[in-house]
Amino acid sequence: MLGFGKRKTDSAGHLQPGPFGEYYLHELINSGGMADIWLATDEQKQTVAIRCLHSHDVLDFTTRKRFIQGCVILSRIHNHEFVIGYRGHGKIEGHLYLAMEYVEGANLKILMAQSHPLLAENAANILIDMAVALEHVHEGGFMHLDFKPENVLVTRNGSLRLIDFDLALPRPESPRKLARNPGTPAYMSPEQLQREPVDHRADIFAFGAAAYEMLTFRKPFPGDTPDEVLRRQLDRSVDFVPPRELNPDIPLPVERALLRCLERDPDKRYPFMSVVVRDLQTALYI
Repeated sequence: MLGFGKRKTDSAGHLQPGPFGEYYLHELINSGGMADIWLATDEQKQTVAIRCLHSHDVLDFTTRKRFIQGCVILSRIHNHEFVIGYRGHGKIEGHLYLAMEYVEGANLKILMAQSHPLLAENAANILIDMAVALEHVHEGGFMHLDFKPENVLVTRNGSLRLIDFDLALPRPESPRKLARNPGTPAYMSPEQLQREPVDHRADIFAFGAAAYEMLTFRKPFPGDTPDEVLRRQLDRSVDFVPPRELNPDIPLPVERALLRCLERDPDKRYPFMSVVVRDLQTALYI
């Protein structure tokens, strides 16, 4: 396929607006720890989002592997209304990239920081849609392993897309120990923080933590270090606050569901996200 032309970079090798293989980069819309996201168009003038690995990470084997693995996993599970759409991935003149569906919105972390009215208006739907998205990932044979508000994109009409599968792994038949332990401690399960074997139920714990925060604007187990988060997870007699004490408007059955998601022992959590979805739909009459 013929492209628009050669890409543009600055003196440090960072991409600039202009041709990028078969795409045209218009505007840098987000810059994260390992990648930039550009608003772009393809040769059919369709709008897409292009995620490009930072140039300084190209020689980092672990980062490259995670980026490519995330692209491949997304390509296998993206065909769902609550998962960001996949358009393609590869390398253009040394730059690893992922082309995705472009949606206008903000991630859940930003909306919570703004106390955005979109959350109050759509809280029930967002809660259930997050659960349905994770259910789809698990049924597709994978664990997300980085489920958190920052990776939940909410559109202007309250619909959502689950994003960022860089840490995702195939779902094992039984818990297994991970070779590495990346993630965000505030949303990691106790077994992850203790480097014990994990399975998809680590995502169920992360869902509970994110849902608790969305409904209370407070993390269930705050801490500045992984050790402090783990201590609060394991000893809840002092600091843990049930969500309805922070937000009495939370229906009691929803609180029960969140607390079951947040059980320290994975065997006491929900066994599958499909059961979480069922209980939330029943509790919220959706």
